[in-house]
Amino acid sequence: MKARTYSTFTFGDLKTQLGLTIDETGDFSAFVAEVELSALLQDMLQETLLLALSISTEKARSEMIITPILIEVRRLLRHSISLFSGTEFNVDRKQHLVGVCDFIISLSPEQLTVNAPIVMIVEAKNENLRAGIAQCAAEMVAAGMFHQQRGTQLETIYGVVTTGSTWKFLSLDSQTVHVDLKEYYIEDVAQIVSILVNMVQHAQATCLRASPSRPPKDPSTS
Repeated sequence: MKARTYSTFTFGDLKTQLGLTIDETGDFSAFVAEVELSALLQDMLQETLLLALSISTEKARSEMIITPILIEVRRLLRHSISLFSGTEFNVDRKQHLVGVCDFIISLSPEQLTVNAPIVMIVEAKNENLRAGIAQCAAEMVAAGMFHQQRGTQLETIYGVVTTGSTWKFLSLDSQTVHVDLKEYYIEDVAQIVSILVNMVQHAQATCLRASPSRPPKDPSTS
């Protein structure tokens, strides 16, 4: 029998095992100020986007589209966050909240270990965004547990499911997973990057309110 991991979760598991409610009225583009992309990212995508889509493998999309976008987010936040790829993230074996995560954005700038996961990013298998939502939600729950185990609290954990060319955004607060049914396309990469930056900035502000004695580094002052 195949071991249970994040990737085996279904929508039914989210409700019966994790006690989650799914809300499909999220809108992550509302009130998000658009950031200015670097010429480096624009030039890179101009060179690699069509190549990645023509190769049409998950590895090509990961390396040529998703990773450059996440590196751009890190740059815009003045390297105040860390980025992990293909990292094992085992939080609760009894609830099967274990496995390898495609990408994790952490609020801590420390790169050796995951210290403060805030955005869990799933690369959709077989370009099936819907199937990736349950996996992403399970990873988000694990991230919330990770913070609780360490005595920290955040209002919201965020999630992303992407094929590289198409992106879908989620958030988790309390026991509700909010899913934006809208799909965001790589043609408007500035909007995708802006939403990701806004997610992290909101988490940084939440962390500041939760732990005023040890605020996170303000990217605007570095």
